[in-house]
Amino acid sequence: PLRQKLKENYSLTCLKMVDERVSQVDGTRKYLFGLEDGHVIESVWMQYHHGNSVCISSQVGCRMGCRFCASTLDGLERNLRPSEMLEQIYRIQSITGERVSNVVVMGSGEPMDNYDNVIRFLRLVSDEKGLNISQRSLTISTCGIVPGIRKFAEEGLAVTLALSLHAPNDEVRKTLMPVANSYKLQDVLEACHYYYEKTGRRLTFEYSLVRGVNDNLDEARALTALIRDQHGHVNLIPVNPIKERDYVQSGQKAIQDFKNLLEKNGINVTIRREMGRDIGGACGQLRRSYKEASAVPQCTEG
Repeated sequence: PLRQKLKENYSLTCLKMVDERVSQVDGTRKYLFGLEDGHVIESVWMQYHHGNSVCISSQVGCRMGCRFCASTLDGLERNLRPSEMLEQIYRIQSITGERVSNVVVMGSGEPMDNYDNVIRFLRLVSDEKGLNISQRSLTISTCGIVPGIRKFAEEGLAVTLALSLHAPNDEVRKTLMPVANSYKLQDVLEACHYYYEKTGRRLTFEYSLVRGVNDNLDEARALTALIRDQHGHVNLIPVNPIKERDYVQSGQKAIQDFKNLLEKNGINVTIRREMGRDIGGACGQLRRSYKEASAVPQCTEG
């Protein structure tokens, strides 16, 4: 009777590993997982001195349309359930034999576009009866959906919020991120400040440097003025080029000059260490190449 009840009322979430790529540069592992409905998602395992981090997807595809990201090229297929987000971590721990201590929801998808499922995932992954990962070791990345950020601030979670900023003004941001047509930077930053006030958690401002688009020193000065009063730090990301776009990574001198100007103006800034560059480490690249090459096997594991 119990088996029958389980069959009628519950499902067992099982991800099938479709592909695994291991970086010969830094040991980063990128996984392509098959879902029970035939879709595929990707997750990334990264090893640092402070512990192992996993970057998970929150949606199959994405509808935000950011022009430097491969995840959005085919649009949004569907939202992931909390169990499918959790299973990415459990499956990677099983494959690697290593415990995951940090989780970033920065893979395919916009977390605020799958709000309820992501919140449920955060509560489950940090529960003492689950993986018991500290909420302070969880990071959610958003392109700047203002109502979602404000609602997130009210959840009583101690999670780090990362904003995909990528430009110091609305004009440049609109060329990179269609969401900027819906939410002005001033409103986005006000929502971020509200999150800081409610949670006490410093924010991370993600800034992908694209040669000739947003990497000159005038834009660095504008960025300084924009976030000087915000409580957070800037994470500079040399853009990972994708073949469907003509964006080119900024040169090392331009990256360093941009960083130096921010630091001279009192902005806390780091340059993101590039992980998995030789295995298509950027969001959506592995899934995109796989979809182009073949159909996806169904998950049959039990």
